[in-house]
Amino acid sequence: QVQLVESGGGLVQPGGSLRLSCAASGTIFSINTMGWYRQAPGKERELVAAITSAGSTNYADAVKGRFTISKDNTKNTLYLQMNSLKPEDTAVYYCNAEIRTHWGTRAFPYWGQGTQVTVSS
Repeated sequence: QVQLVESGGGLVQPGGSLRLSCAASGTIFSINTMGWYRQAPGKERELVAAITSAGSTNYADAVKGRFTISKDNTKNTLYLQMNSLKPEDTAVYYCNAEIRTHWGTRAFPYWGQGTQVTVSS
């Protein structure tokens, strides 16, 4: 069984910063791509940033230059550093990871429970 647990969300003023964390635990053989998604009220879930097992990253245009995705392979933990936050960044942020639980099996996507980020004065 695999669990992804996010933390670090909260209320921040425009222009402020937050750092999200996502810790993966359980039966993990390997982790492929990990990513952060967000879903604002009334909108579809969208990709914010992703990082491959090799460390290659990609970002949504809306967050380029403001957000940085990173990971600690020794801790199976994913991070999202969010700077210069804007009200339009307000959403529930979800962690996603493609995880193989055993050798020889395919990777399946797992999701965290989400953490609320609210940017407001």
